[in-house]
Amino acid sequence: MPTVVQSRLKIGLEVHVELATRTKMFTRVGNPAHAAYDDAPPNTLIDPVVLALPGSLPVINREAVEMSMLVGLALGCTIAPVTRWDRKNYFYADMPKNYQISQYDRPLCADGSFELHLADDSGAARTRRIGIIRAHLEEDAGKLLHEAPGGAAIDHSIVDFNRAGTPLLEIVTAPDFDSADEVVAFAQALRTLCRHLGVTRGVMQKGHIRFEPNINCHLTLSDGRHVATPIVEVKNLNSFRSLRGAIDFESREQPARFLEDQRKMGPNSKTTRGWDDVKEITFVQREKEDAHDYRYFPDPDLLPLVVGDEWRDAVRARLPELPHLRAARYQRDFNLARKEADALTDEPEVNHFYESAIAAAIEATIPAQRAGRLVANFILQSGFKRANERNVLVHQLGISPAQVAGIALLREGNLINSNAADALFEALCASDEEPRAAAERLRLLQVRDDAALAAWCDQAIASNPAAASDVRAGKMQAVGRLVGEVMKLSGGNADAKAVREALLERLK
Repeated sequence: MPTVVQSRLKIGLEVHVELATRTKMFTRVGNPAHAAYDDAPPNTLIDPVVLALPGSLPVINREAVEMSMLVGLALGCTIAPVTRWDRKNYFYADMPKNYQISQYDRPLCADGSFELHLADDSGAARTRRIGIIRAHLEEDAGKLLHEAPGGAAIDHSIVDFNRAGTPLLEIVTAPDFDSADEVVAFAQALRTLCRHLGVTRGVMQKGHIRFEPNINCHLTLSDGRHVATPIVEVKNLNSFRSLRGAIDFESREQPARFLEDQRKMGPNSKTTRGWDDVKEITFVQREKEDAHDYRYFPDPDLLPLVVGDEWRDAVRARLPELPHLRAARYQRDFNLARKEADALTDEPEVNHFYESAIAAAIEATIPAQRAGRLVANFILQSGFKRANERNVLVHQLGISPAQVAGIALLREGNLINSNAADALFEALCASDEEPRAAAERLRLLQVRDDAALAAWCDQAIASNPAAASDVRAGKMQAVGRLVGEVMKLSGGNADAKAVREALLERLK
């Protein structure tokens, strides 16, 4: 009986993004992926089109098309000059029509790629090109509820059609991933990209973005054969943790499955599995259909959609600076580390706050490179610390971008030290006061009185003769004790750098 000598993962990813249009894909009824309908009770976002009542006809949502084009352009896709709608036929209890309006052979976006920025085992940066096969528009299904509204137990399932008809962009990658780390990094980057484009709110607990990895292993056997295991598609993963867990589980299990059943990749061999978050295992849901099983045919109620050059170029003009490119600019222009740049571009609102604070700092005469670095320090240190404590985002703390720029100006002018800057940040989270006035009121401004500084230094030296002797003997680490004593005498308002220089001058 041969054994597995080597196993290499091969993974493609399907990503379903619920678009945050105000109305659904083919009707004007409210879309639950839009913030206005967050609390809609079950089965209230429905109409004859959603329920597929006789005589109801679909009408294309232009905004959903444009949002999809934005994502496609950001991913380097070609926008089809003509795209069409197809009926994908299958039965689910939460699918009122018994078919899904989707796109089969003429998707809206195709043939793109994404440069994924990664780090190797040594921490060195590397990039990986991930091919984007297609990104097509379709409508979402409803969902089955296994508890009554409010959480009460029931001994049956009920259907909620609120989600049915929600515009859904399905992004399909090439099988270019070799590890769970790469897939999760791409999933995180894609979510950030879509949120910066404003096409989805990206709340994963609400299913706004869902991941379905297609996983198999290429095995080298002890008898010299090379075989590929059947592809497993794990459905509807709505957290990065479950995405990683499903891939890791399949990477361990598939070689053992092959040794047991000898099944190889081929027609009708694909299976669909679910993910058990508690047991951290996948489980079989059904044998996966091939495309012909869905009996696609053009939807007779919808005309093909023509995308002219003028329309496509108008959408392209709306593309903002993409988050991964913006992060690279922060590294280059402001000398930020990659983790710092990624943290500042992860949340769109925080990123806008950072950009506004930089603009205000530049307007206050701080050079651009220095402004980017200073403002980043305050947001990443003082801001993120308090945001984590209060379970909010930085832009929700109460402090304004102009106030952050004001703190940066005081720090750049050496009027406050780092501790005072942090205290001032805290105070301004609860006040619209001008930063300098607040610093004066709180007595945070550094003392610039040379006579007072000289007196504090003399007192510190007299009170710490051993430390003074160590410094005179060349043991420079001892000066820290003397600096600390002076800062204590000054109530924290002396300039630590000036204190150190004054002490060394006296002890030289």
